[in-house]
Amino acid sequence: MPKEKPELSDAMRAKMSRKLPEKNPIIGTRFTIAISSAKGGVGKSTFAANLALALKTIGCKVGLLDADIYGPSIPKMMGIDEKPKSDGQKLDPIVKYDIQCMSIGFLTDQQTPMIWRGPMVTSAIRTFTQKVNWKDLDFIIVDMPPGTGDTQLTFSQEIKMDGAIIVSTPQEVALLDVKRGIKMFDKLRVQILGLVDNMSYFLGDDNKRYNIFGEGGVKKTAEEFNKEFLGEIPINPEVGKSGDKGKPIVEDNPNNEISKIYLNFANKIKSAYL
Repeated sequence: MPKEKPELSDAMRAKMSRKLPEKNPIIGTRFTIAISSAKGGVGKSTFAANLALALKTIGCKVGLLDADIYGPSIPKMMGIDEKPKSDGQKLDPIVKYDIQCMSIGFLTDQQTPMIWRGPMVTSAIRTFTQKVNWKDLDFIIVDMPPGTGDTQLTFSQEIKMDGAIIVSTPQEVALLDVKRGIKMFDKLRVQILGLVDNMSYFLGDDNKRYNIFGEGGVKKTAEEFNKEFLGEIPINPEVGKSGDKGKPIVEDNPNNEISKIYLNFANKIKSAYL
């Protein structure tokens, strides 16, 4: 005789029926995509800016939100040195290269240190997601700060996040933090679209591949956590030069091989959502 299924307790029934807190979309946008690394110095901001421009290139309406309160990079990368206008209630994003942009760096001096406690960071993030006049965007690309702190929690718990892309170099010290980031997004039920191996290798003048930061670590991590591996981006000095002059490589040189890689990523995202 088959065993009867045990009766569920009232407490267990309540736990199973409990709904997750309602999350709010960013007004004026359709899809919110976070670019995360959990580790600094792996090219996350460069990836976010170029992905935004690649999506724009293939016909999407795109916003770029710099959520790195302590170390904003988007003002420099996008060549923006002006302050956003405001009607007293909301801020207008600054438009550059047909991308709607917002960053704490637009509101402070570039050399002013952001010595803020957690609640102030949370307040700034809420301002950028609730009090900016984002207009008719298909995608808003969010450049996340390193780590798994207040900014990530605020976004994941309060904002309707449609996906996250995790960027890393292949070295083990970077991947340790990446694994923490994967577990954080999984715990907060944010879909990880995939992992990107940035600065994966250098192709020398001799046409040989030099794996400066190691090889295969990001792909192995993706397999370990059952996530999609989106691909590799090699080291190219032109990427840094373009970012430093405020015109990311996808905009500066759309025919560059690196630009084509970003366009491939953008097409994957567009086909998945639109």
